[in-house]
Amino acid sequence: MKVTTIPTAGLGDATYLLTHDGGGVIIDPQRDVERFERAVLDAGIRLTHVLETHIHNDYVSGGRELARRTGARLVMPAAAGVAFDHLPAFHNEDLPGGSVLIRPLHTPGHTPEHMSYAILVDGEVVAVFSGGSLLVGSAGRSDLLGEDRAEQLARLQYLSVHRLAGLPDATGLYPTHGEGSFCTASGAGRSVSTIGMERRTNPVLVYPDVDAFVVGQLAGLQPFPAYYAHMGPINLMGPEPLRGRGVDVLDPSDLPDRARLVDIRPRAAYAAGHIPGSLGLEMSDQVAVWAGWLLPFDSPVVLVAEPGQNVEEVARQFGRIGFDNVLGVVYGVSGWVEAGGSVASFETRTTGELAEAMAAGEDPQVLDVRSPGEWEAIHLAGSVHRYVPQLKEGLPDGLDRSEAVWVICGSGYRAFAASAFLEAAGLRVVVVTPGGVPDVAERLSRLTA
Repeated sequence: MKVTTIPTAGLGDATYLLTHDGGGVIIDPQRDVERFERAVLDAGIRLTHVLETHIHNDYVSGGRELARRTGARLVMPAAAGVAFDHLPAFHNEDLPGGSVLIRPLHTPGHTPEHMSYAILVDGEVVAVFSGGSLLVGSAGRSDLLGEDRAEQLARLQYLSVHRLAGLPDATGLYPTHGEGSFCTASGAGRSVSTIGMERRTNPVLVYPDVDAFVVGQLAGLQPFPAYYAHMGPINLMGPEPLRGRGVDVLDPSDLPDRARLVDIRPRAAYAAGHIPGSLGLEMSDQVAVWAGWLLPFDSPVVLVAEPGQNVEEVARQFGRIGFDNVLGVVYGVSGWVEAGGSVASFETRTTGELAEAMAAGEDPQVLDVRSPGEWEAIHLAGSVHRYVPQLKEGLPDGLDRSEAVWVICGSGYRAFAASAFLEAAGLRVVVVTPGGVPDVAERLSRLTA
């Protein structure tokens, strides 16, 4: 038996292809199914089943389309109640999967219908695909369906993670959510594990009772992207296939009405000159995650890019989270200027420059746009905090509009995104990059020692 991990780094998720004796099973595929089709072809096997562990909150599922393309049987948790054809999975009712046996295990908690899938070969459990239940070093969070359901789901999650922990020590553990996923309750590990290893090291398995588990799981949960609210309904009703087409090049003088501009150029280019109102999200595997958090859902989007940047990959990222209105791309801002448009710009400073200014008593005005957990762990004295997604609702009190605002995060990425909201409010922006608050704090301690 072989398990191949197919990661989606920007989401912090993994899809798995299990192969054995000429047959195969795929677990939790995202919407861009071509990469999973290629994996099946490369493996030279016949795909028998596509397994979905739950109704996903962080991406649009590709399970339905992948099953249609390959002729595999789509398996969904029996309690999911989806509005399309599937094979319902019931607890402990085994499914023949070619040369392996698939054993669904009801593991509610991350969602009510959640199923994990144990894999048996010759009657022995060899692997379990745990979705958003037991993770490497953590467990799936239980508050994504609302705070009013979070406690009861956490109680169910306690039972579920211990159900999985009862499997044999050598059982391979393959969770869907991992490091970088907002679906984890705490810092999940970056890879796979075994049940024995988790029983020895996973902190969610050492709580003395269910009440302590609930308190621990619900303490310190961080905000999650706004687009999550739209994923469940889409996945319940039946996701449409991802449209595989190129990204049109647009005339800067005739951009579509109401389009949101997402500038994926390098940070230095954005700071030096950008179209006013554009959102600065340097090309990365998380462009769509942050755009999906900062823009209204499924907004019409126009990309601003440099020649040679992979705009098709960015459009694919948007499609994974249900943003199907990527209308095209504008290359650079020169065409915009030639058409009579103005550009905005701002200063950037290093973490060392900020530390030196603070040590010299210049008292710069600092806005920290990191998450609440990062702020609580460490922050700069006198700084103001507002998590970047919360800037959509308005600026924090206490900012002096007559002075520059030094915007900082952990690396500079979120600070650049935050700059659009500050500029729209008429403030003068200075973005700290590269690096962030921990770097400034360390440099400041040396300067003032």
